[in-house]
Amino acid sequence: MNNRKYDLIFIALAAMLLFVPFLGGVHLFDWDEINFAESAREMLLSHDFLTVQINFHPFWEKPPLFIWMQALSMKVFGVNEFAARFPDAMAGVATLMVLYLIGEKLFSRRFGLLWVLVYAGSILPQLYFRSGIIDPWFNLFIFLGIYFMVRYLAALTDRRGFLFAFLSAVFIGLAIMTKGPVGLLVLLLSLVVWLLLYRSWSKIFRWRFLLIYGVTLLLVGGFWFILQIADGRASLIMDFIQYQIRLFSHTDAGHGGFLFYHFVILFFGVFPASVFMLMAFRKFRDKTDRQKVFRNWMMISFWVVLILFTIVKTKIVHYSSYCYFPITFFATYIIIRMMNNELKFPSWLKVVLIGVAALEGSLFVGLQLFIHYKDQIIAKGWIHDRFAVGNLQANVHWSGFEFLLGILLFTGVLISIIIFRKNIQRMAMGIFATSLIFTTLSVFIITPKVEGYSQNAAIDFYANHSGEDAYVDVWGFKSYAQYFYFRKKSPETFPAATMQQKLNGKVNRPVYVVTKITSKKVFQQRYPAFHLLYEKNGFDFFKRNPESETKTKPVIND
Repeated sequence: MNNRKYDLIFIALAAMLLFVPFLGGVHLFDWDEINFAESAREMLLSHDFLTVQINFHPFWEKPPLFIWMQALSMKVFGVNEFAARFPDAMAGVATLMVLYLIGEKLFSRRFGLLWVLVYAGSILPQLYFRSGIIDPWFNLFIFLGIYFMVRYLAALTDRRGFLFAFLSAVFIGLAIMTKGPVGLLVLLLSLVVWLLLYRSWSKIFRWRFLLIYGVTLLLVGGFWFILQIADGRASLIMDFIQYQIRLFSHTDAGHGGFLFYHFVILFFGVFPASVFMLMAFRKFRDKTDRQKVFRNWMMISFWVVLILFTIVKTKIVHYSSYCYFPITFFATYIIIRMMNNELKFPSWLKVVLIGVAALEGSLFVGLQLFIHYKDQIIAKGWIHDRFAVGNLQANVHWSGFEFLLGILLFTGVLISIIIFRKNIQRMAMGIFATSLIFTTLSVFIITPKVEGYSQNAAIDFYANHSGEDAYVDVWGFKSYAQYFYFRKKSPETFPAATMQQKLNGKVNRPVYVVTKITSKKVFQQRYPAFHLLYEKNGFDFFKRNPESETKTKPVIND
């Protein structure tokens, strides 16, 4: 017990040191990070905590739980990047503590500690806890819902079993309140597969279980939806449902991708854990039934999520991010068996580890070379997208040594495998510690440079005009940054105006509009009252003086 307490304190402190620093070091990224942060900011301004809003209009795409977390964080830390990302840093602390507790309870203290290192030392899982998106909490709630379902199925007494069923329903309900019914869908599909494979019907089709689970799920997961209906906003719920259906059946918001998109993302993004999981697709014998049930559920939920979002037309990286849990679990499971001499560390696995590390490390070397020769590449016309060319003309400082991050990843993995080839524990610790350091340094060094090229010019413009008695908007592309960084005021304190009014109606305030360079000519032809302030890094910044009214001209293709 003392070991558990000290382990948890150490994990919590280490996680905070890993995830909290630098949270506010770069601007929030469009779309998702700024989308959620802006909804939280508008909640604080409007004092309407039941309605998720964007541009002070109801936003039906997400339930409010994560937005509430961000609003609370902003109440404490102010409206800024740190506050927007702080809830996910806390999700990181909670997740690592949960992994330790579950690993220690089901297997051993060594398993729990190693699972923490494997999760924190894999690339994408660590990155997500430094973000301001919904998924870290959403995935944790689903994972806990599945874990307590496993505990219910393996419970020896009804009293403990129904407690676990209640807890499972609570966490699945929280997942629904975080992102929607997909959280329940993952559990239900996994349960169906479990029943078909193992025919364990007796504990599921019991009226007490169904009653406890159903009522709890309705009260927790349906809380916000019930309040919306009671408030006469049933149409908002219908819009929400239609949006969820559209995500599954159509490519939404330009987020398309090839069929095996998520297979590739998970293999390279959850490195090194994903490589170790390659050995998990075989039969194993566990010491207890609870270990066996949990392992089977991890495999089932992995394939359910992976296949589900392979079928879904919209392809976004974080859609398959729940899979970080089973991938890191199986990586830990395989390493522990190797440490116990129950499995050999095959040569092919070492080759794959070194090969993937070399490939991912070479990307950093290639990036450095590209940046060094970008002017020549642009001059030769090898990049045809004028917006991308404008982005690359941003004044971003590179020391010239950033490629060493790629060298670090490759040499760290290679040296760990060579030096500790006879000590699996030290080899694994060396590999994942290398990846952890590589990912952390990449966040500190590379992320600000990426942000400098991609959006910094536009966000600086919005921030520089923040507080000005004016309208600011974008034309020709989708963004939420103009709301958050301009600190758009609520309609109660600042007169609202439609986009058409801003573009060609009578206004008594200046109007600023940001376009991409690819839309410049069309915008100028259509709205001649706007004059160009300046161009920067692929963006054009226009201003229209008050009291002017324009007539829209026919659009001429650029």
